[in-house]
Amino acid sequence: MAKRSENEALLIEMFRKMLEIRYFEETIEKLFFKNLIGGSVHSCVGQEAVAVGICSALQAEDYIISTHRGHGHCIAKGGRPEKIMAEILGKEAGYCKGKGGSMHVSDMGTRNLGANGIVGAGIPIASGAGLALQMKGGGNVVACFFGDGAANTGAFHEGINLAAIWKLPVLFVCENNCYAVSIPTCKSFGIPNISLRAGSYGIPGITVDGMDVLAVHKAASQAALRARSGEGPSLIECSTYRFKGHFIGDPGQYRPAGEVLQWQKKDSIERLRQVLVKRQVLGKTQIAAIEKEVSQKIQDAERFAMGQPEPPAKDAFADIYA
Repeated sequence: MAKRSENEALLIEMFRKMLEIRYFEETIEKLFFKNLIGGSVHSCVGQEAVAVGICSALQAEDYIISTHRGHGHCIAKGGRPEKIMAEILGKEAGYCKGKGGSMHVSDMGTRNLGANGIVGAGIPIASGAGLALQMKGGGNVVACFFGDGAANTGAFHEGINLAAIWKLPVLFVCENNCYAVSIPTCKSFGIPNISLRAGSYGIPGITVDGMDVLAVHKAASQAALRARSGEGPSLIECSTYRFKGHFIGDPGQYRPAGEVLQWQKKDSIERLRQVLVKRQVLGKTQIAAIEKEVSQKIQDAERFAMGQPEPPAKDAFADIYA
């Protein structure tokens, strides 16, 4: 078999990662409805192209900051599904020893500074991390994910303004999935695109198709290059959609009839599958083999996580600041 080009290898890896996120989230939903997960869980099914497109443009030593809908970000940055799943299930083998749960997964090994249950809270943290990277030198960047709802918080304005003034190496990534819980963006913004706000801070802003992993990757690569060159932050708005409700179990009755189906026709995984076939990177048999392989990986992760013990009571106050 001929050696694949770097671009072909990247396309295949993107496909694998998006499948991994999709299968992972579907498994988590199943476990949630079996009453095996405590607290709320927010699925990113439908938004896989954003996580993978951004993280595929980063280097291993770059950082990310995630959101309450952050399982996909963690996987895209190289997190191990079995350890993320163990964390969500409250098991000792999880990344945070079962104490963080779904909304607070972090992994310093892959430079994941963590998810955050507070809307918009990661934005000023990203500027702090960007300042640290700037002072340290070396050309690394931090990608900060947040939703459209977070763009209407004070932390958004303060964090981005500071990063702009000091030219910090941050990629501010807005996952505009059309709803802040149940409020549509058309009722919470007076502008057509959130990226237009970048002009207020004197930084580049761009809106891309968040259902197209290649478009997201291209925008992230350009923003990362700019940040590494000392030119400061960028705001990337990814127009995407969550196929599920705000949280698992949310019936989503606030969404117009037929809207979910229309977005599902734009499924980023199916679109990349078509690209792989059209460009003759993979055949249908090879794609089916990858799907089977990734499915088995997630099944193994579930089996591992389910078999792990919960953290002992004696460790309840370990690894905390106060």
